[in-house]
Amino acid sequence: MIPKLHYISEGSSPKEHIENIQKACSSGAELVLLHLKNISEKKHLKLAKEAREITSYFQTRLIIYEDFKIARAVKADGVHLDTIETSYMKARIHLYTWQIIGGTANTLQDCETLLGEQVDYITLNPFRSSATEDNLQPVLGLNGYTAIIEALKTETPIIGTGGITTKDVKNILETGVSGIGVSEEITRDFDSIKTFNKLLSASSTEEQRHTFE
Repeated sequence: MIPKLHYISEGSSPKEHIENIQKACSSGAELVLLHLKNISEKKHLKLAKEAREITSYFQTRLIIYEDFKIARAVKADGVHLDTIETSYMKARIHLYTWQIIGGTANTLQDCETLLGEQVDYITLNPFRSSATEDNLQPVLGLNGYTAIIEALKTETPIIGTGGITTKDVKNILETGVSGIGVSEEITRDFDSIKTFNKLLSASSTEEQRHTFE
């Protein structure tokens, strides 16, 4: 099972991304995504190795953004591919059999395409406008999440991302989303990881109670 909370690394520099991953792991993050863009492969590999050392120490799962070759090289837990056009088959062949692949979706059609590629999880983005992302895709909100989840009827974990705060967790989980990816709120206050984890586990306890009643 994939953890319900994903910390998506953020920072004003690549070095700060690594520092923030250290803080997130220290605060109880179970999965982090090293979210570096526009960086040379050599530097990306160096930083991915640093992230792998940190996450291994804390027994935290590490996902690498976009570069499956680096994910394999550092033996990360998986790779997250952000564009539907990416060759998922190529990534799957290149990776170790135990490494997972995630993909980003904005529409029902995107999700169906990714399920056809047999991804291990899908991030549904964006929940709302986010200051850290170029919001080129339509904002989905609770209604968008509900409509897509109801139409999909899939066992594949769907992770909501995009400007999510602790106040949103309960309502988001009620849409049927499996978990959440958070960047801004956690980077502002790494103690919020504990709050997110409590809210997420409270929800799963509630689900189990309803199932057995």
